[in-house]
Amino acid sequence: MAAFYNTYVETDISMADICIVAATEADVPLVLEMIRELAEYERLSHMVTATEDLLRETLFGARPAAEVLLAWEGAECAGFALFFPNYSTYLGKPGIYLEDLFVKPHARGKGFGLALLREIARLAAERGCGRVEWSVLDWNEPSIGFYKKLGAMPMNEWTTFRLTGDALERLAAGPGGHRP
Repeated sequence: MAAFYNTYVETDISMADICIVAATEADVPLVLEMIRELAEYERLSHMVTATEDLLRETLFGARPAAEVLLAWEGAECAGFALFFPNYSTYLGKPGIYLEDLFVKPHARGKGFGLALLREIARLAAERGCGRVEWSVLDWNEPSIGFYKKLGAMPMNEWTTFRLTGDALERLAAGPGGHRP
């Protein structure tokens, strides 16, 4: 993930010189800071259990689970996107799942979100992906409006399910609740 991307974005609001950079292991503290800011914005701070050590292992260890892009303007990191591969059996192609996209409040409307999404779309096209998908909280109207302007369509007929914590452990353990 040492690639470097330079994107110049023009928006209706302003022009910005935005630098999109693939995060490195040295960026782990910044990535965790961004995750915490996103969780605060989403009113889910109580759910963050990630640590620098976990991020270092899962993002830059032997089997990286995801990639991270950072959006910079000068010396300030204004946003990030965390994504990973998925697969569409219907298309018979890989895809990209965008887990997190966050732009700091003071930097919104300047093109950072667009630049991050544009880079993810570029990577998806370069990698032969059939689609890019993500979820958005139903109360987050500014983001929903932004995504719709880009041509993204809500998948209202689908309900997301999540298995985590004790429920995940019980299912993994099988009958009787004990792992072999």
